[in-house]
Amino acid sequence: MNILVVGRGGREHSVIIHLAKSERVQKIYAAPGNGGMDELATSVPIDEMAIDELVQFAKEKEIDLTIVGPENPLNAGIADAFLDAGLKIFAPTKRAALLEGSKDFAKQFMNTYDIPTAAHETFTNPDEAKRYIEEKGAPIVIKADGLAEGKGVIVAETKEQALEAIDTLMVEGAFQGAGEKVVIEEFLEGREYSLIAFVHEHNVFPMIAARDHKRAYDNDEGPNTGGMGVFAPVPDITEEIVDFTTNEVLQKAADGLMKEGRPFTGILYAGMMQTADGPKVIEFNTRFGDPETQVVLPLLENDLVQVIMDVMAGKDPQLTWKNEACVGVVVASKGYPGPYDKGVVLPKLVKSNDTFVVQAGTKRMNDSLVSNGGRVLLVGGLGANLDEARDRAYKQLKVFDTTDAFFYRRDIGIQKV
Repeated sequence: MNILVVGRGGREHSVIIHLAKSERVQKIYAAPGNGGMDELATSVPIDEMAIDELVQFAKEKEIDLTIVGPENPLNAGIADAFLDAGLKIFAPTKRAALLEGSKDFAKQFMNTYDIPTAAHETFTNPDEAKRYIEEKGAPIVIKADGLAEGKGVIVAETKEQALEAIDTLMVEGAFQGAGEKVVIEEFLEGREYSLIAFVHEHNVFPMIAARDHKRAYDNDEGPNTGGMGVFAPVPDITEEIVDFTTNEVLQKAADGLMKEGRPFTGILYAGMMQTADGPKVIEFNTRFGDPETQVVLPLLENDLVQVIMDVMAGKDPQLTWKNEACVGVVVASKGYPGPYDKGVVLPKLVKSNDTFVVQAGTKRMNDSLVSNGGRVLLVGGLGANLDEARDRAYKQLKVFDTTDAFFYRRDIGIQKV
């Protein structure tokens, strides 16, 4: 098979690593790709949002299957365009991707189909939003309704922060219209986890639970990021919790989307909080999570291509998992998630059987690999348990201790009591 992967980040590199292991694969293309994908895929200089060009490319290269990583092309209708052209694509249509594309739609949908989530209200008027915050107090969560590259969620610890967030999103328009409508919801306390599933119409096949670390610095301090590290499985997320999340969240979502004439094919991600009242949905994503994908896929024993083909054909892929743990630590450019430098040469990492490297913000410059983003790469370790996996990942990371151009958290995978 010829396969096209749309995207340029760590999630897409991880998907490509696992696709490349399949005997069913002849050639993999990445559009636009990054500096780390070149060993396994041919990078194509087509932007993720250049949907017509991607369709044309898929026709010319006789692409048998396209997999989409990022949310923006999904919400722009890339799956619809490929399906209209008679091309096979593992991705939700625009109508199904709205579950991630609109926080307000997602909340109304969860209310309709009795999916547990935080109490919430939606506002289009900033003064009314501020009145609601004055009434409810803090901590409180403010979310831009539309897509904002993962930066449209503000967890306000004080009322002043919450009111400032309304100005940023609704008055100043920080995210190009994504915050014209906001969802304000109760602050959920508990332990976060995520559960990702392969989905086709009514069929839902969950992976294993993962937990990422969002804050920039050790001890969960500093600003929120796209994720500074991640591990799987999660010891405190029991089989009972996974079953509840599968049945009461993912399955209800798949069935509800079918009922609304929005059949879902692709990856459905439930970002969850294990609260004192049970699991509740923080958000849905309609694609592989980043960085969760980078530690979940290495634990999958199946051929990823076969899994996707089986799911799309309405068959049970019979998922099997390694009895191991995986820990992934993100190396970020100094300054991230604020301003940072690009073009810094990366130190060479030594390859080993129990570790791996997934590249995100990198590119090739002459014969060197250089930084080209905030989150530069992820170093992963596999082991019999989380401690062993952690040790293996951190041993590899020591090469970054000789430079101050990058930083990484040193507490990824340590369970907080």
